[in-house]
Amino acid sequence: MPDPDALVIGAGPAGLMAAGELSAAGLSTLIAEAKPSPARKFLMAGKSGLNLTKDEAPETFLAAYAEAAPWLRPMLEGFGPGDIKAWAQSLGQDLFTGSTGRVFPTTMKASPLLRAWLARLNQQGATLRTRWRWTGWNGDTVTFDTPDGARAVTPKVTILATGGASWPRLGSDGAWAPMLAEQGIPLAPFQPANAGLKIDWSGHMTRRFGTPVKGTRLTAGETETRGEFVISERGIEGGAIYMLTRALRDGASLSIDLTPDLTESEIESRLARPRGKDSLSNHLRKALKLDPAKRALLNEFGQPLPGDPASLARLVKALPIRHAGLRPMAEAISTAGGLPRASLDENLMLIARPGTFACGEMLDWEAPTGGYLLTACLATGRWAGRAAAGRVRSGETG
Repeated sequence: MPDPDALVIGAGPAGLMAAGELSAAGLSTLIAEAKPSPARKFLMAGKSGLNLTKDEAPETFLAAYAEAAPWLRPMLEGFGPGDIKAWAQSLGQDLFTGSTGRVFPTTMKASPLLRAWLARLNQQGATLRTRWRWTGWNGDTVTFDTPDGARAVTPKVTILATGGASWPRLGSDGAWAPMLAEQGIPLAPFQPANAGLKIDWSGHMTRRFGTPVKGTRLTAGETETRGEFVISERGIEGGAIYMLTRALRDGASLSIDLTPDLTESEIESRLARPRGKDSLSNHLRKALKLDPAKRALLNEFGQPLPGDPASLARLVKALPIRHAGLRPMAEAISTAGGLPRASLDENLMLIARPGTFACGEMLDWEAPTGGYLLTACLATGRWAGRAAAGRVRSGETG
């Protein structure tokens, strides 16, 4: 096989988007994927409904990326939520936007989109090789372990799109970090993002495993969010918790307001009503409309429950959650850390290795779930792909 013009390492969303830009520019493009099939994490995410992006005001959307927003701004403005919707529709996908602005394919699956995407890449002449595990560089040559033994490729440009360090069984194992460190490329340490919390439950919580908890306000440090989470055997997880991962990772304590639509004084007044022969649990259910899951959490973390209405009202409004920290990084939906802005130029090219670009979750940014993660992966993949294609057209290589 002759050396390609462009090599893309990693066949996730960022890598496939980069490959699309390169092959559309007329460059011979090789996509090397370590796993037996492409986009495994993308397909896994699609099992719960593929949240492509979020339809909201541009500045609100950018704010989700926190301190990385200025860095990512031109990429997200170049390929933002509206562009992603148009792109998915060009691949034959009908979309709908939910009440919160989240955008999904009407099929709620990733596989139809992926099939159409791969077919387009094939039509553009891109070549996909699976079970090709990247092993590093030998000068300007990129080396791989493959089913046919060691292989070496010397492309004009290379794009790294190997993911972060979450869900290693699906391919994002962070194994690339030592190879870049050996090249003297500065890296930010990996940390879990969008991760659940570990909780050692008492026995009475067993029957609540798998139960969603809705209509709460969660606070960690200065970060506050309303949303839903799930009580699981291992702890609590879900979108509302993921929004707080950064603060919890930094050591902030977590509290939950079980009745965010009631003031503390309203709760106190309701609890002060005579309860007759009702148990305290029934009194909480009737007076505050607390469902079984919320009552279970109140008992788990509030015992012994105070007898006076004022103290109990304060507890209901700010129930402290005792936990054992974040779930392991391998269980996190995404990771922070990786290649920082200082290691890359404005085109996402590695300063230490001209002609090599990086994109997607390899870059040091984080954002909550809700369409932000996939949008930035696609946008940075497109940005890197276009920049790499421009480099080849200008005659610069390596």
